[in-house]
Amino acid sequence: IEYAVNRYVNEVSRLYAVLDHQLTDNEYICGDYSIADMASYPWVVPHKRQLQKIENFPNLYRWFETVRSRPATERAYEVAKRINPNPTQMSEEEKKILFGQDASTLQRLRKDN
Repeated sequence: IEYAVNRYVNEVSRLYAVLDHQLTDNEYICGDYSIADMASYPWVVPHKRQLQKIENFPNLYRWFETVRSRPATERAYEVAKRINPNPTQMSEEEKKILFGQDASTLQRLRKDN
């Protein structure tokens, strides 16, 4: 598992560097605030769990703080906290849905319909 963790951490670091470079001359990923920022921001939120020091990517860090402080982002994450107060904890049913499916699941669904 050490290899998998290291590979993931290194890949996230590489992707952060790509974003950091893209943000060198841009306030937002595509220049103006867009769906690219909305889609990318949630992937950067767990930077600590991804074992990343976001401060090592100054442009990404600036962008992250800018997007985080947008009123719509703040409202969205307040709603998320109410809906899912324990985002890293899953019930057994949630684990079954997320991890317990394979090709036979689709085959059963096709038979039932």
